Amino acid sequence: MNEIFEDVDMPITNDHRLWMYEQMYKSRLFEEAIKAAYMEGKQPVFNMANGPIPGEMHLSSGQEPCAVGVCAHLRAADVVTATHRLHHIAIAKGVDLNRMTAEIFGMETGLSNGRGGHMHIFDAAVNFSCSGIIAQGMGPAVGAAEAARMRGTDNIAVSFIGEGAVNQGAFHESLNLAAVWNSPVVFVIEDNGWGISVSKKSSTAIQDNAARAAAYGIPGVRVRGNDPDAIHEIAGEAVARARQGNGPTLIEIETVRLEGHFMGDAEGYRTEQEKKINVENDPIPRYRAQLLDRRIASDREVAAIEDCAQLAVNDAFTFARGSKLPSPGDAFTKVFVEA
Repeated sequence: MNEIFEDVDMPITNDHRLWMYEQMYKSRLFEEAIKAAYMEGKQPVFNMANGPIPGEMHLSSGQEPCAVGVCAHLRAADVVTATHRLHHIAIAKGVDLNRMTAEIFGMETGLSNGRGGHMHIFDAAVNFSCSGIIAQGMGPAVGAAEAARMRGTDNIAVSFIGEGAVNQGAFHESLNLAAVWNSPVVFVIEDNGWGISVSKKSSTAIQDNAARAAAYGIPGVRVRGNDPDAIHEIAGEAVARARQGNGPTLIEIETVRLEGHFMGDAEGYRTEQEKKINVENDPIPRYRAQLLDRRIASDREVAAIEDCAQLAVNDAFTFARGSKLPSPGDAFTKVFVEA
């Protein structure tokens, strides 16, 4: 993954900014391609069982800054657990794009040989995992952090969750245990304001969930504006704190979900005005403009980054569509891993 930033608990540089833009842009291209492939066979009457990618599909468009600002500070050996809305985090963590795409298509060449699908992406090479169960990754992240410490390393763990997960018991249990053990773990809340179709205002007693950290005696910070640079700064401090043995941090990032909760979501719970404002605040064109306006990169350099990202996505879909489906006779194999 981003090995050139292996010890990047430091102020942001232009190299970091260009890397973040590349990962954000790649993630958006990837999801646009997934969106088109997912809808194949599902029109004119939507049926999520049809097409080459059956089942639910959760896109993370708009939330890309959350992933890059944090993952720019991580090593392959650091553990990341993510949610059902995972593509941006997986890409920023360095998950194999070809094999992840094949996994989403249910192909034998996928990360789990086509058995996991979109919400269960695992890549042991970069210590990435995710789950469709709300807040499920928090406990394992604490365990992974403790394992790293017991091994005598300064590796850490990061658990990404949505703002709806803060009302789950696992959230409080994990923060409490991490605080008791002083675990090298960072908890990242991606606050897009909606838990499926329920607004944060209707489900959560306080406006800033970062304030909950005080109950466990650990730092809590809310990052506003969906700004990659601001996220990078706060995440760098949290990662450094964990690596130095100073315990966990809770970060809440104000972000936006440009798509519905899942593909096919009619989004009747959101006003057209809110959708319009969200599109106007799309973080990718905004960050692109910043790179150009501040002369961090030229038009040609930005275009080269975008071309490289497009090529990677094209290659991943070519690889996935050219792969074979698992043999029906293998349905009961590889279900358990031998010790």
